[in-house]
Amino acid sequence: MHFLPSNLIVDGVRISYRDHGEGAPVVFIHGTPSYSYEWRNVVPHVEAAGHRVITYDLPGYGRSERPVDRDTSVAAQTDLLRGLLDALDIQRATIVAHDIGGAIGQRFAVAHPERVRRLMIIDTVSYDSWPSETWRKIIDEQLEEYMQLPQDAFDAILTRQLEMTVARGAATMTGDVLKAYLAPHQSALGRVSFFEHQVRHYNSRYTEEITNQLASLTMPVHILWGEGDQWQPLAYARRLTEEIPNARLTVIPGAGHFVMEDAPELVTEEILDFITS
Repeated sequence: MHFLPSNLIVDGVRISYRDHGEGAPVVFIHGTPSYSYEWRNVVPHVEAAGHRVITYDLPGYGRSERPVDRDTSVAAQTDLLRGLLDALDIQRATIVAHDIGGAIGQRFAVAHPERVRRLMIIDTVSYDSWPSETWRKIIDEQLEEYMQLPQDAFDAILTRQLEMTVARGAATMTGDVLKAYLAPHQSALGRVSFFEHQVRHYNSRYTEEITNQLASLTMPVHILWGEGDQWQPLAYARRLTEEIPNARLTVIPGAGHFVMEDAPELVTEEILDFITS
């Protein structure tokens, strides 16, 4: 059975998801360039420890719908998260969110604090930390051109990006793991969707506009970061820790941006410690 065995329509969009286990709900939100596959070595252990875990692909990512003429920005994804929780009759949950998913988690916690029991953000985008100069140039000047890339050229670009997400580069991001991360984009639709639904929405305004509201968060917040993250410098983790009341920071040595690839056991341990504390 596929990691995400179920589908649900939320506000007219099909979302591929997994809802396993019993107990207080924990919602996992993935990042980019990624999908729920990144949680495969973490989620089953959290389920086995006695928690109800909801894992899903954001619309425009993975196995979820790639909607035509539908906003898939961080702001829109935040609204869809609320719709997903409503559809699953979940009033309050712990949120564990990575990268761009961390922006969704931050925005949701600010907008709906009564629905967030705890918040863990992992190597998240924040403030003005994104996009990189390279992505900014592509978004501003070359997006349509990149949407027309042939498969081999697209694969080469995305492979280079993925190799930057892990501490050991090509030694980790290789073989079946690399194939799995490339899999959602092995078609013309998949390649266009990557730029239309993901890259187009790399925009720091979604995090900068909530900067002054982070200090209002009162739920427990744990910030988890790979020490060697090439995309989101550790300085942003330290700033988040300073500006969110009672936030706690854990840095994982020898790990990069996809810390769940570099250190899945430690990530699992940190998550379980946080949600049971």
